[in-house]
Amino acid sequence: MLKLLLKHVTTLIMSLFGLTLLTFILSQQGDEALHRYQSESFIGQYSEYLQFLFAGDWGYSSIHNRDVLSDFLIHFPATIELVLLALLFAIVLGLTLGIMAANRRGKWLDNGLMGMTLVGYSMPIYWWGMLLVLLFSLTLGWTPVAGRIDYAYDITPITRFMLIDTLLNQAEYGLNAFFNALLHLILPAITLSTIPMAIIARMTRSSLLGVLKAEYIRTARSKGLTQQRIVWVHALRNAVLPILTISGVQISIIMSGVIITEYIFAWPGVGKWLLEAVSRRDFASIQAGILALSLMVIAFNLALDLLASYMNPRLRRPS
Repeated sequence: MLKLLLKHVTTLIMSLFGLTLLTFILSQQGDEALHRYQSESFIGQYSEYLQFLFAGDWGYSSIHNRDVLSDFLIHFPATIELVLLALLFAIVLGLTLGIMAANRRGKWLDNGLMGMTLVGYSMPIYWWGMLLVLLFSLTLGWTPVAGRIDYAYDITPITRFMLIDTLLNQAEYGLNAFFNALLHLILPAITLSTIPMAIIARMTRSSLLGVLKAEYIRTARSKGLTQQRIVWVHALRNAVLPILTISGVQISIIMSGVIITEYIFAWPGVGKWLLEAVSRRDFASIQAGILALSLMVIAFNLALDLLASYMNPRLRRPS
């Protein structure tokens, strides 16, 4: 286990080195870089850049007239809220669909669910998002078109996580504001989670089918255990490791899709903020946005890797 932790730490350090080096090179395109660094050498300027980062000085946005880190922290909670709900949808629904398909292998339900996941995996995010808006918002009127909450609710930003802030402002609106914010969140989260959900569902089915062929599963059947107990108690426990591994890959897909999703639904998160920075050539904000989104991907992947390692008994043995 110690060797595994050292491996993860080494990977993290190398990833951070490559990431900061990339954003540093990008920062050289801005006018601020001409007088920001005192050193003339590349290594000296890179060292100063790292010092600025760790000190919380990520540059100054000429568009919004404030420092980039403050600007980022305003939009960051909205993105985290969207990403976490999308990841929850992808894992829960993906596991459920994959288990249902594995239990009905070769039947119409299996073929139908796998066909649906193939369609979900093939759809572009921008097209799927607009289709959901057209159906559920404009045609049926079930969900809002865009934004985080209706203008009728004046929510005091305490944590800047809208679901939490609406609960902290219950005195005036009760739970109405919370459910309104949740309703705004559903369509963007579904749009963002569709492709990862499809991949997780197919991986769950494949992994479960492999485990269900094992000898101990046949032994469990011979003891008279029900299929549901065999799948949920015995098989899924051993099939979850490759599922966790593939879930880590889906974080990258979600983070790359968050920019388009936030733009479609006018979601005031880091993705929309980064896209606006690109259109206005705000290099300081572009650099900070890329760095922040990449750090989120690294952090999520590291957490899932450690969870998968902990759940693997062979890796918990003393090395």
